[in-house]
Amino acid sequence: MPADEPWTIGRLLTWTTDFLREKGADSPRLDAEVLLAHARDCQRIDLYTVFPEQASESLLHSFRELVRRRAAGMPVAYLVGYREFFSLAFRVTPEVLIPRPESEQLVVQALDLGKQMPVGAPLRIADVGTGSGVLAVCCAKHLPQAAVTALDISPTALEIARQNAAAHQVAQQVEFLQSDLLAACSPASEFDLIVSNPPYVTSAELEQLDADVRQFEPRLALDGGEQGTAVIERLLPQAAARLRPGGWLLMEIGPSIAARTQQLVSQTKELQSLSTLADISGLPRVLQAQRQERPS
Repeated sequence: MPADEPWTIGRLLTWTTDFLREKGADSPRLDAEVLLAHARDCQRIDLYTVFPEQASESLLHSFRELVRRRAAGMPVAYLVGYREFFSLAFRVTPEVLIPRPESEQLVVQALDLGKQMPVGAPLRIADVGTGSGVLAVCCAKHLPQAAVTALDISPTALEIARQNAAAHQVAQQVEFLQSDLLAACSPASEFDLIVSNPPYVTSAELEQLDADVRQFEPRLALDGGEQGTAVIERLLPQAAARLRPGGWLLMEIGPSIAARTQQLVSQTKELQSLSTLADISGLPRVLQAQRQERPS
């Protein structure tokens, strides 16, 4: 950063926006604001009231380091340690996937289904591959009658999910289990609702993702194998076995595997394939399936 004039908050934002744009950032102004607000320990909107303020040396030092790491590709969410999802702030680290807005559609549908359950009855929900815990926490936060089981194969991810559950005051509603999919659940377990954002990026698509995703986000949470359904193929029969009759499976998918996942559901005993919900861009995003009722 050239120092030919004082570094005010406004000048820092302007220079950093241009710098990050040259480095290929998709949202350089937003990145600059989020990083500067983090370095200054304030809300992003507060920056607009202090444009003329001259930055201290300690602020400049902290901010320069954040900008350097962002220019090298480190996602902003990992640099500041959180990401907003469904109007809540969630702690994230490179050990968990950064929550995307597309996943909010899954939460909306889960809450709609949960609210249709009988009032006063316990509602059992499983979040398979919980990661940072966004699905589990949002379900628990907005469905007070829910008892949520959050499962992940990564103990580090589970610890982050525990911290997020505690931060949003739903820890008493959520049980955390280290598990490969639903394997750690008792065979007798029955859930009303199973939600999951499994790895669904095909091997070919994975190589085409932005460098900051490929290099910094956990591959385990992204890589769905050659056809994008390697994990889903294992999850479907496990979900069918642990859903109560009439229970629901909601799973985030990518558009490229929508047809194949529908076919896989139709081939899974006791699961009925329902319409796949579209995201805000009109792309297929939330697969819905329901456990068929047992014959009377």
